Amino acid sequence: MLDTNLQNQLRAYLERLTQPVELIASLDESDAANEMRELLGEIAALSDKVTARFDGTDARQPSFQITRAGEDMGLRFAAVPMGHEFTSLVLALLQAGGHPPKVDDETIERIKSLDGEFRFETWMSLTCHNCPDVVQALNLMAVLNPKIRHVAIDGGLFQQEVEQRQIMAVPMVFLNGEPFASGRMELAEIVAKLDTGAAARDAEKLSAKPTFDVLIVGGGPAGAAAAVYAARKGIRTGIVAERFGGQTQDTLGIENYPSVLETQGPQFSAALESHARAYDVDIMNLQRVASIEPANGERKTIGVTLENGAQLSTRSLILATGARWRNVNVPGEAEYKNRGVAYCPHCDGPLFKGKKVAVIGGGNSGVEAAIDLAGIVEHVTLIEFAPELKADAVLVNKLKSLPNVTIHVNAQTTEITGDGQKVDGLRFKDRASGEERRIELAGVFVQIGLVPNTEWLRGTVELSKYGEIIVDAKCATSVPGVFAAGDATTVPYKQIVIAAGEGSKAALSAFDHLIRMPA
Repeated sequence: MLDTNLQNQLRAYLERLTQPVELIASLDESDAANEMRELLGEIAALSDKVTARFDGTDARQPSFQITRAGEDMGLRFAAVPMGHEFTSLVLALLQAGGHPPKVDDETIERIKSLDGEFRFETWMSLTCHNCPDVVQALNLMAVLNPKIRHVAIDGGLFQQEVEQRQIMAVPMVFLNGEPFASGRMELAEIVAKLDTGAAARDAEKLSAKPTFDVLIVGGGPAGAAAAVYAARKGIRTGIVAERFGGQTQDTLGIENYPSVLETQGPQFSAALESHARAYDVDIMNLQRVASIEPANGERKTIGVTLENGAQLSTRSLILATGARWRNVNVPGEAEYKNRGVAYCPHCDGPLFKGKKVAVIGGGNSGVEAAIDLAGIVEHVTLIEFAPELKADAVLVNKLKSLPNVTIHVNAQTTEITGDGQKVDGLRFKDRASGEERRIELAGVFVQIGLVPNTEWLRGTVELSKYGEIIVDAKCATSVPGVFAAGDATTVPYKQIVIAAGEGSKAALSAFDHLIRMPA
C-alpha cells in the first residue's frame, strides 16, 4: 500500500509519538478489508510504538479504530485513508500518540469542556479536497474529549448506506444520527456550533479592539495581499474573513500563479494566511460583516458591524469579499441542493459512480468538470447556453474525444426534476428550434461562473448592474476612505494573480489616503 518514499516519511513522523498507539481493525471479506489489513500492518512495522490488531468487533466493516493504548478513543476510519485523507491518517496517529496539535490553547480548552454525548459521522470521498479539514477537526476533538466519537466514512465503500441516507454531497456530517453540517468546515466553526455561548463572547472580545489604520473585509488572495502590503507600512492592520483563503479553498489545482509551478487550493490558502500572520496582521477568521458606516462630520472613523454584534472601527477600509458560485436559478435547483445538485465535481463525483449526470456550463470549469466526471460516471451530458463551448480549445478537443459524453450547445436549462427525495432528471430547451427535452439522470453539476458577494453593500457603495463594486484605477470606491479589490469589483478577469495585484494596489491607495488625513 505504501511505497518506499511514503514509508520513509511516515517512519519519520512516527518517531514523534510519545505514547503507544493501537490500531484495532474490524474486517469483513471485502477487497477493501484486505487493503486495510495490509495498510495497518505496514504502519505497525514502521514504529515500535504502534501495534495493529485485527480482532475488532465494530458493526461497520471494514473499519479501524485509532486509540492510545489502554484507552478507548472515539476515533475511527471506515475507509482506506489514502489520497486526500492520508494526511488525516497521519495526524490522527500523531495526536493519538501524544504529539501536540497546532491549535491554540483556548480552542483546546473549549473542546475539552464540551459536555454531552457526541457521535459524529463524516461521509467523505478520497478525492474530495474539502473533506480533510472536517475529518481532521473531528478526529482531534475525539482525541481531546472522551465524550466525542467520530468515524470518517468513505461513501464509495458503503454505497448501499449512501443510497438509504440520500447522501449526495460530501463532506456530510451527522451528529447523533441527525444531519449536522455539509461542506468544508474548520475546527473553530464546529466548536462554535456546539458551544452556544461562543458568539457573544467573541463579540465582546472583538468590540474591545482599538481602531485599525486599515481593516480588510475578506481573506482571499486580494485581502491577503492587501494585508501584507499594509502591514509592511507599519500601520495597524486587520482582516475580517468569513473563511480565510476564500474561493482558493475550493480550488483543486492552481497552475497559473507566477513562480508557483503547481499547488492545490488549500495549500495555497494556508500559505496566504501564513504570510499575513508573519507581519502580525490581526486575523479575525470565521466572522461575517453585516454593515459598514462611512465616516462623516461627526464620526471620524469607519464603523464596521459584524453579524455577531461586534463593533469595529477603522481609519480606512478595503473590501475584498470575493465571489461565489452562480446558481442556475431554475425550478428544482434549491430544492435538490446536496440531493443531486452539486457544485464540486472533485468532491461529489465519486458519489455518482456508474450513474448518469449533467454538467451545466461550457466554460473551462464546466468542461474540466465533465472530463473529470467522465472517468467516474456512466455518462455525462454537458449543457451550454451559448451557441458554442467557451472553454479553451485543448479542453474542448479532449471532451469531444470521450465516448461517454454528449454535448448540447444553444440549450437553455429550464428545470431540474426530482422524486421529492433526490434528482431524477433535467429539462432543457433547444434555443434554435424551441424543442423541449428531458433527460433522466442522478446528478447535476452547476458550473456557470461567479456572482460577487456584495448584496450587503447595496445603498452603501456604488455597484454596477452586475452587483460588482465600482472602483477607479486606484481601487477607490464611491465612499471616501473605502477601497475595494478582487473578484467583487468591476476589474475584469477574475484570476488569483489579478486579485492579489489589485489587493496590493488597494493597500497602497489606502496608505496614501491615510498619510493625507489630518492627524
